Amino acid sequence: MNLEITALYAALLGLLFILLSANVSRYRLSGHVSLGDGNNPKLAQAVRAHGNFAEYVPLALILIGLMEVAGAKPGILHAFGVALVVGRLLHAWGITQPNSAHGSRKIGISLTWLVIFGASVFLLVSVIAR
Repeated sequence: MNLEITALYAALLGLLFILLSANVSRYRLSGHVSLGDGNNPKLAQAVRAHGNFAEYVPLALILIGLMEVAGAKPGILHAFGVALVVGRLLHAWGITQPNSAHGSRKIGISLTWLVIFGASVFLLVSVIAR
């Protein structure tokens, strides 16, 4: 068991996490803000894009990894991985737009929820079927 497919998506998402982190740091440094958002809307958006990523991605990756361990077919794992990466990219982009209710943000979080829901159902069925 080497979790190669999960590792691929974890690596891609790790790079996106660094970009989101750097974006927060950029706004903190330019605005001289140590804690909070300093009432800077751009920093607030960057903080939430980063925080939302940190809230959802670890669980999604754990579930995908467990699916891989449980013997899910590579095509299913790649579909979930691509959906998660695309979802997180869309969400991060959408939340940083002037209209925070941007359509890509909605699609992004929907894809993320779909991955978590689908992986959870897959794992429940796998455990019950054994």
